[in-house]
Order: sequence, then structure tokens, then C-alpha cells
Amino acid sequence: MISVCFTRPIFLSTLQLSLLLKLMNPALTKIGDQMSNLTGVRAIMKDIIETLKSGGGQDLINLSAGNPLILPEVEQLWRDCTAELLASQEYGEVVCRYGSSQGYAPLIEAVVKDFNRRYGLNLTDRNVLITPGSQTLYFYAANVFGGYTGNGDLKQIVLPLSPDYTGYGGICLVPEALVAYKPSLDIDAAAHSFKYRPDFSQVSISESTGCVIFSRPCNPTGNVLTDDEVRKIAALAAPYNVPVLIDSAYAPPFPALNFTDMSLIFGENILHCTSLSKAGLPGERIGIAIGNERLIQVLESFQTNASLHSSRYGQAIAARAINSGALAQIAEQVIRPFYQNKFAIVENALEAAMPKELPWFLHRGEGAIFSWLWLQDLPITDWELYQELKKVGVIVVPGSTFFPGLKEEWAHKHQCVRISLTGSDTEIALGMQRLAKAVEQVYQRTPVSA
Repeated sequence: MISVCFTRPIFLSTLQLSLLLKLMNPALTKIGDQMSNLTGVRAIMKDIIETLKSGGGQDLINLSAGNPLILPEVEQLWRDCTAELLASQEYGEVVCRYGSSQGYAPLIEAVVKDFNRRYGLNLTDRNVLITPGSQTLYFYAANVFGGYTGNGDLKQIVLPLSPDYTGYGGICLVPEALVAYKPSLDIDAAAHSFKYRPDFSQVSISESTGCVIFSRPCNPTGNVLTDDEVRKIAALAAPYNVPVLIDSAYAPPFPALNFTDMSLIFGENILHCTSLSKAGLPGERIGIAIGNERLIQVLESFQTNASLHSSRYGQAIAARAINSGALAQIAEQVIRPFYQNKFAIVENALEAAMPKELPWFLHRGEGAIFSWLWLQDLPITDWELYQELKKVGVIVVPGSTFFPGLKEEWAHKHQCVRISLTGSDTEIALGMQRLAKAVEQVYQRTPVSA
């Protein structure tokens, strides 16, 4: 450790200054350079934070956040589980000792029991891995299954439907391995709504594929791939022994942020990957992978080398919440209806405020904690619209940050914004009114060509 304290003026030679600068700015490896740069939404968070800090009295409505709101019933659940842990003889063992890289045994047992009972499965403890958040899980998988093999062949990480979770852009140490495919658009012009669907005429899964990843429900769009679409993707991957990771951070049984009926799909080549972040534990970083024993073992080995194991405190209180049935109950009765109502407010406010003649389309609200607005033939870019909306006191996220791995240019990706459902009812309604007025003015400055 080097400590420098200047008590009086010090004059450095050119050589000394050069050495000091090198200490302050070490040479980075290729991977170091890549991982020291932020991607996706994280890359604009600095601007959002600075905008909020320097508002100068402006009434700013922040609809950019991916942080779930703290709901009283959810917070109380975790307080109760914490109190139980503190009062138990288990506390010292949980907090004061290292544990298994696979995860805390009582949590694994709780997941196995719950999923077997709920979905008619035959899981054992060897089918479950607990990770420090689902983002870490995808980092493991992307670099275990994607990238260059010992023979020099490139194994691709396929995103079968774009847009998708922005975090997929930062998980691969071999960026060229990430490949995404444009979707088809199912448009209901009269209702100003649309839905993305996988374009199976374009999606390619072959011997050069390392793994497939997609979120369901989807961050940022709220899209839910149908059961048949999921089964088709898994079937395309099966002949090549390609793992299919289904990012279920918003799926049932917890946090159950699906607003439409959906089934969880399991299979030999499917890794069901869930998270407790949107169930009220984002600070504890708990991801859960459920799948084939061999796939679980490979990822566990990666975790052993990378981080030993996830927080045992978080795992211990999660085990209690799952075993009692309280987590699934609160997810269905509190978390889901809360955000579903927020989406309805966005939908109704836009319907009332947006000019009918403009080509705007809201993605069908099928789940998650966001809404996704497409402004067809937008005369400016999504980043420029982001700046225009800040002027009227509304902060959203430019949509182009959610197309990682999409190699081809596509005008559509510069015509969308993500709107968070984490504002108050009043903020969301007022924010949509401001947004509608700003969008109308943008189109008026450059009318849409016929």
C-alpha cells in the first residue's frame, strides 16, 4: 500500500512524475479495459444521478429506476424472517462461518421441496445452485459456455429475441461471442399496442452455439414468450447439447411479476434461473439456478473459483420465507397487483394524452416492472428524446441500451424508451402527460412523412 501525504511543496522530476502517473493509471489488460467500462443502463446512470442532484428546483419525475419499491408487507416479511434467524441457534453458523459453494443447504432444500410440490418435478439438491445474484449466474454461464474453445472455435451466446436485458452486454469476456436476433413485431395499430415475437426464420442455433439466454418476463419490454416459443427454442438447442438459460427474475413463483398466464418450462437442456431481487432482497444478491446436475456442477466449480458462495444471511432468511409459503403468497397478492396497477396507469395516461394520429405503440403489459414505448419514425434519436424529456422534468431510459449483441443496424432500436413503474401513481400519470406533450412537439418540428 502506498500512502502519500504532502505537508509542503514537493517538486517532482519528469521521471518521478511519470512513475507516479503509472501507479495511478496502471496498464490494463484487454479484459481489464473491457470490464472497467460500463455498459447499457449503467453507462447513463451517472448522467441521471447528476441530473437529479442539479435539478435546481425543477420538479423531476424519475421513471428510470430498476430498483423495486419497498412495499410495507414485503419489508415486514424480511424483518420477521430476520428476527427468527437472530433468535435461533443457527445464527452464528450462518453468519460467522464459510459455507458450501453450492449454497446454504436449508435454502436448497426449501427450493427443491417448493418446486417439486408446485410443478410436479423430481428435483434433488444436486439440481440447484445459489449464486450472488442472477447477474453473476449469467456471467458464469456466458464464460463457461461462450467464447473460444481450446481448439480456437468461437462458441456464441445467442439472444433469440432483441431487445432484452441490458446486463447481457457486460457479462461476456469475449464480446464478439454475443449474438442477438431482430424480432418480428405483432402490431395492433388501433389500440396503439404491439408485441415482440421471436423470428424463427432468423434465429440460428447450431454447433457453434455455446448457450442461449433470454428473460421471461422481459426487462425492459414486459414481453412474455409463449410456452410454445420457449419449447421451440429449447428444441432447436437440444440436438447440439446447448444449454438454454431462462432468466426468470420476474417470473413465478416469486416474485410472480407476470401479468399474463405463463408456465415455467423445464427440460434437460434448460436452466431455470430465478432471483429474489424483485421479491424484496436486491441488497442480498441471491440468484437460484435449477437444472441438469451436470450443468449445475460446472457452474458451481466456476463459483468456487470466483466468489466461494453467496451471502448466507440472505439465504437463511430466504429459506424461512419459502418454507412458510409467505414469499409466494406475498408475491401473488401484493407484489404482482401493485405493479400491474402501475402499468394500467401508464397505459391509461398515454391513451388520454398522446395524439391519436401519432405512430406510438406501447408494448403489451405482460409482466416485470417497466413499460416500453415505441415511437415509430421518431424524428430524433432516443438519446436526443431523453434530453428533451429531461427539459420537461421526466427521466426515462433510452431504448437503444437494450439491444446487446444485435450486430445489424435497425432504426427501431433508436425509437424506444423504457419507463419504470416505480414512481407514485401521481408521478406516473403526470410524467406521461409531460412525455406526450414533448413527443407531440418533436413530431411537429419534423412531421412524419406519409
